[in-house]
Formats: sequence, structure tokens, C-alpha cells
Amino acid sequence: MKTTPLYFDYQSTTPCLDKVVDAMVPYWSEFWGNPSSRQNRLGLHASAAISLARDKLGSLLQVSPQRLIFTSGATEANNLALLGYSRAKAQETGSTGHLITISTEHRSVIEPLRQLRREGFRVTELTPNVDGIISLDGLSKSFEDDTFLVSVMLANNEIGVLQPIKEIASLCKSRGVIFHSDASQGFGNLPIEIDKLQVDFLSISGHKIYGPKGIGLLVLGSNSIKIKPLQWGGDQENGIRAGTLPVPLVIGMAKAAEIAIEEIDLQVPRIRKLRDKLWQGLRDEIPELMLNGSFDKRLPNNLNFTVIGVNGSRLHKKLRPLISCSSGSACSNGSPSHVLMSLGRTINEAEASLRLSLGRATTLNDVEMAIDIISNTVNYLRK
Repeated sequence: MKTTPLYFDYQSTTPCLDKVVDAMVPYWSEFWGNPSSRQNRLGLHASAAISLARDKLGSLLQVSPQRLIFTSGATEANNLALLGYSRAKAQETGSTGHLITISTEHRSVIEPLRQLRREGFRVTELTPNVDGIISLDGLSKSFEDDTFLVSVMLANNEIGVLQPIKEIASLCKSRGVIFHSDASQGFGNLPIEIDKLQVDFLSISGHKIYGPKGIGLLVLGSNSIKIKPLQWGGDQENGIRAGTLPVPLVIGMAKAAEIAIEEIDLQVPRIRKLRDKLWQGLRDEIPELMLNGSFDKRLPNNLNFTVIGVNGSRLHKKLRPLISCSSGSACSNGSPSHVLMSLGRTINEAEASLRLSLGRATTLNDVEMAIDIISNTVNYLRK
């Protein structure tokens, strides 16, 4: 038995790859200049490094580098897109309007939209189908005359379901509505070409793709989209996001993204095969598991299920020393998952649910051990 818990929480965060750490090393103490200060050699070197990293990320996403805004992570990117665009739109038109989202979104989408509601905007939170996927018919019927923005994530951070992004984008385009999508869970697990998806705002996180924490991206569908800054004090990022860029983190994110895209055809099938074996093994050993969300339209590294007949608190307490997993988002602070509640799960069922997410370091032995640990724990608690 391992002395440290098995790690099955890669959707919460991932470790930095060695190649990513190596790429960042020189920019901590050797090339430590301020990229906004181009009057000296160190600053020029840092600025050039940022430009190269931006070019690399633009190439990987197949967009112009000028459409990339570096942020502190996907949470800031979501806030910047939703709050920044909505306030700019209201300033331009002289009135607030209507926004649409889905009730299973990450808190970094739900909470900014609720803040906009407090500022006078109207917000519709649609309940998904029982499989966790949005109803396109329901979305279509929710548009109002002054609807100007829709936000639906590419892949859910808890139940891993994949939303029909192209179809949502098409509905938005036909009505002249801006579309934002949080792709922090999908990037690296799915091929993403923003222009083919027709998304106007796309949010990405560095620490979900084996890069550093504290860095993310907001990708603009067009340079002409107006955003009102959330912070002031500098002209960085085309005047949209003030503050000195963290050069090592930018370099690290670019390297992590490069590796993720280069190895996607190798890693994704391997991880999906392990995930399927994990699910089959758990179902063989534990009767009455309820899968949360669609299995077919799901991230390759995600499992989320409810264990019937056990106390959720006791389940997680017993598992904690043996396996690292969760019952919901890392940002939920232990509260019952609003995602599972939106699918119709009771509080007790939501608390007795497990999110297992696999990653690059997951092995067949890890999967077999996880099946034993979880099944033995559940059978013990049921007795």
C-alpha cells in the first residue's frame, strides 16, 4: 500500500511538468527584468520572451497573438470577460440588458453574473437536462430582445460533460449575441480551435494543463470587442489588464500548452482507457452506483458518481488518507455541489458523490488500487 494517498483529483490541479519548470528557471533569477521596462537590457529580454510566448500560444490556438490577454487564471479571465464586456456594453448603450448561463457553471462564472444582476442586469440561469447538457431548445426560447451575452463552459469541472459549443455559438451568432466559454477543463483534453468554435471569449488556466498556478488566458474572438478593465494602473495587455506580467509564469504556461497539444493524441486515449477500466471495475464491485452526467459526452479523464446507501461525510473521511478525490469543485469550500443539485440530486446524494479525475501520472496499478480502496470502503460503510 502507498504511504501517500493515490491522486485522483487532476481536475482540481496538476503538477508542473519538469520541462515546464526547466523553461521557467532562467526567468526567476537570471533574466528577471520587467517586460514593461524596455529601457534596459533585462527589460528588453523579458519583453521579447513574453512576445515569443504569446506567439507560441497564438499558434497553438490558431489565433492572432494580439487576441490573447494574460490573466492570473481562468477565474480572472471569466470575470474580465463577463464583467468587463457587460459594463462596456451598458456604457455604450446607456442601459443594462439580459444575459444567459447554465446553473452548472463554475462559481467564477455564476458569481460575476450574480454581481451583474445586483448592478441592474437581468440574468437567466438555465437548468440542464438530466445528463447535465444544456437544452438547445430551452436556450433558444430564453433569448430576449436585449440579450447580449451567453456563457456556457466547454467541459464541466465536476461532472465532465461536454456542452454543444458549436451549436450554442450558432444560436448566438444568428441573434448577434456575444458568446463566452470557460475552456479551462477542456484545453489539453480536447482539440480546440477558437475560430471554428466561433466563441467570442475563451478562458484558459495554466495549472490545469501541468503548468504553473497564477497564470491564465482570455482569448478574444476579435480585437474589436470592447472590454472595460477591472483594474487600473497600467497600459499592459492593450490597456485591458493593468499590472506587470509574471514572466516565468507566462513562459511556463506557453511550454505547458505546447506539450499538451503535442501529446494530446498520445495521452487522451491512454487516460480514457484507464478511466473506462476504473468505471467498469467500480460497477462490478459496488452495486447501485449512479453516474452523474452523460458518459458518452464527457471528458476522457473524468468520473463522477453517487454512492447509494452511505453517509457522504463518513465516505470521504474514510477515503481521505487513501485516495485524493473530491465531491465537487475545489472552489466549493465543502458545500454540497450546486452542479449535482442542478441535476436533481438531494443534499445527501450530492455529499455521497465522488469526482475522480485521472492524469498523466495515473497508472493501471493506480486504477486497480482505487477500485479496491473505494469498493472496500463502501462495502464497510454499508455493513
